[in-house]
Amino acid sequence: MRTHPDRWIAGLCLGSALAAGPAFAHEGAGLAGGLAAGLAHPLHGLDHLLAMVAVGLWGAFLGRPLVFALPVIFPLVMALGGVMGMAAVPVPPVEIGIALSVLVLGGAIAAAVRAPVWAAALLVAVFAIFHGYAHGQELPSAADPVGYSAGFVLATGLLHLAGVALGLIAARPGGVLALRGVGALIAAAGGYFIFEAAA
Repeated sequence: MRTHPDRWIAGLCLGSALAAGPAFAHEGAGLAGGLAAGLAHPLHGLDHLLAMVAVGLWGAFLGRPLVFALPVIFPLVMALGGVMGMAAVPVPPVEIGIALSVLVLGGAIAAAVRAPVWAAALLVAVFAIFHGYAHGQELPSAADPVGYSAGFVLATGLLHLAGVALGLIAARPGGVLALRGVGALIAAAGGYFIFEAAA
C-alpha cells in the first residue's frame, strides 16, 4: 500500500505536539537567551503550542483566505501584545486568556465552526494579544530580547504551519471527523488549563 506524503506530515506534526512537555509557556521569569532560546520556548509550553497548532488547523479547515491570513495575523498581533506586556498595559488575567484561546480554538475545530473571515480574524487577533503579552513581560529579563523575540515569532509561525499541514488530512476519507476529534482533544486541554489558571 502506498503512503501519502501528507499523512507523514500530519503524523509528524501530531507526534511533535504530543511529545512536548505539559508545562505552561508563561511560568517563571528571568529567561536567558537569544534566537535559540526564543525558538525553543514555545515548544516547552503545551498551552502555547496547542493554541498555535489550532490556529493553523482552523485556518486549514476554513480554507482561503483564512488558511493564509490567520498564520500571519497571529504573529503580527502577538508582537503588539508583547509591546503591551513590556509596557505593563493593564489587561484581563493573561493566563485565563491563553487557556481560553486553547479551549475556544479547539472547540471551533471540534464543532466545525465556519466563521466569517472578519470574525475568525478578530478572534485570533484577540487571543494573540494574550499570548504576546505574557511573553512581553518576560522579554526585558532576556539576555537578548531582540533575538529572543525573533526566535519566538519564527517558532510560532512554524507551529501555525504544522497546524495547516495537519489540516491536509481533511481531504482524506474520514479526515474531517479525525480533525474534529483532534479539536475536541485541544478543547479538553484548554478546559484543564483554565482550571489550572483559576486555581
